[in-house]
Amino acid sequence: MARFIKKHKHEIGLSPYDLTFRGDKKIENVLLRIIDFDSLNLNEEIIKNVSDINKFKNSDTVTWLNIDGLHNINIIKELAKVFNLDSLILADVMNTETRPKIQEYENCIYISVKMLQLNEKSGIISIENLSLILTKSALITFQEKKGDVFEPVRERIRTSKKRIRNSNIDYLTFALLDVVIDNYIHILSVLGEKIEDIEDNFIMNPSKNVVEKINFYKRELNFIRKNIGPTKEMLLALSKIESELINDSSSIFFKELQDNLKQVLESSESYREILSDQLNIYHSSMSTKLNDTMMFLTVFSVIFIPLTFIAGVYGTNFDVLPELHYKYSYFIMLGLMAIIAIGMLLYFKRKKWL
Repeated sequence: MARFIKKHKHEIGLSPYDLTFRGDKKIENVLLRIIDFDSLNLNEEIIKNVSDINKFKNSDTVTWLNIDGLHNINIIKELAKVFNLDSLILADVMNTETRPKIQEYENCIYISVKMLQLNEKSGIISIENLSLILTKSALITFQEKKGDVFEPVRERIRTSKKRIRNSNIDYLTFALLDVVIDNYIHILSVLGEKIEDIEDNFIMNPSKNVVEKINFYKRELNFIRKNIGPTKEMLLALSKIESELINDSSSIFFKELQDNLKQVLESSESYREILSDQLNIYHSSMSTKLNDTMMFLTVFSVIFIPLTFIAGVYGTNFDVLPELHYKYSYFIMLGLMAIIAIGMLLYFKRKKWL
């Protein structure tokens, strides 16, 4: 299955405003989780009906609604009514192939970003689309499946960390995006260790498996860059956005995210160059090895050409040949061959061909 771009045939021609799930279903039942908190109080629960959100909607606390699963159109429509959301926003939410971006609307800010996950056994990177909607009363996050990537943020809220418990929705948004980008750094560091291991091993023992590994990691790095590259534009726009939903004091946090993402992109580019260098070194090593083998075979071929000539002359079927019946002719021929062979080896060594 293509990982860089996917478009199902039945999606062609659909209106961008249609609430249609565009993606692969990764969870059977949609899960709605609420965390509502301020500096003193915390309420965390799983809700079954979207209408249960109303009791948190008009409070002065920070409300975080996380939705795992995007395929239930009825739940999406109910959310649109509760929070008065534009249908275009929710259409983007249900499209898992949407590009990372930020869009400001009259009553909210929509953010789309890609989350990456690394399979430790296979080394293959998978992707999940994350959508965030900042409203005046709540932060709504949409994930394709249930995961533990945001558990550190939930734990910070549960343990009453002052910064996050005393801040507003915009800081919670920063905290979640920070986890996503930290995960980029973690995945890249794991790949980096494996790439460096290749460099340590393949020079001593180059093999065909090395080329397969190099090409595999180049594909994964290209996949990373393709999905996180647009995030740089999104964070730049987020740091410059002027909205009542984001405090001026929070801009420094989003600039910090830009610096972290810049580090990711620079590291990925460095590893791509390392892989290209490794591939060049591998081809150079194999070429040198082939040249050594060809030189060895050529030397022996050149040495045996005159010896073959001598043997060919004495192997002819003429009755009258010089020294044909001489007692020591055979030993003289062998000695002449040995002298020619040794002389040619000494000559090649003197010319530094050996």
